[in-house]
Amino acid sequence: MSNRSDQSTDLAQSWIANADVWTATVREGGIESRRLVTDQSIINAVLAQQPRRVLDLGCGEGWLVRALAGQGVDCVGVDGSPRLIDAARSAGGGLFHVCTYSDLADDCSHIGNGFDVVSANFAILHEDVAALLRALRQLLVPRGKVVIQTVHPWSVEGAYCDGWREEDFRNFKGSWQRMPWYFRTLGSWVTVLRDCGYTIIDLVEPLHPNTQSPMSFLVIAESGKC
Repeated sequence: MSNRSDQSTDLAQSWIANADVWTATVREGGIESRRLVTDQSIINAVLAQQPRRVLDLGCGEGWLVRALAGQGVDCVGVDGSPRLIDAARSAGGGLFHVCTYSDLADDCSHIGNGFDVVSANFAILHEDVAALLRALRQLLVPRGKVVIQTVHPWSVEGAYCDGWREEDFRNFKGSWQRMPWYFRTLGSWVTVLRDCGYTIIDLVEPLHPNTQSPMSFLVIAESGKC
């Protein structure tokens, strides 16, 4: 089995390899869960914080930045995939930077600061997140928020424990490179956010409109003093 460094490298590479097909899929509304529930859920959760400035972490082709900009929010998006950032810039709506999570953890000053909210929509998929979460606190206003949407534990096959999984995109159109991603339990999310100086203020479980099954969960956490 490959080690965590290999998995993280493969994860980053998959977003570079899949950039074009991902952009097309998102813009064509090709993912039912996003179309029905989760896109609007993250928009609602971010807007509920009444932000003036938002940093979208792992912004992809920029759809969330554009949606928030349409509501009058000043947005910055960051992503480690240059082709995704190119797609985001071409569509506009905010400022976009090519920036890996390691880059952010090492020195995030060039991204700016004074953000009311950092959003992460299915965008925290690697194992070692503590350094990133601590660095993000430097970018937030006092008592700023992080809004994280991720997979709901009920939707994940296998043992309920932290560990690397793999997305093969079998239900998606087009040719995809497999993507490793790191699953963490709800308890693990609570622990890492607490240890990194955040206080959880809300948990939301968006439901499928017909089956009433949870489609994701959102955690909203507030940053303490840096």
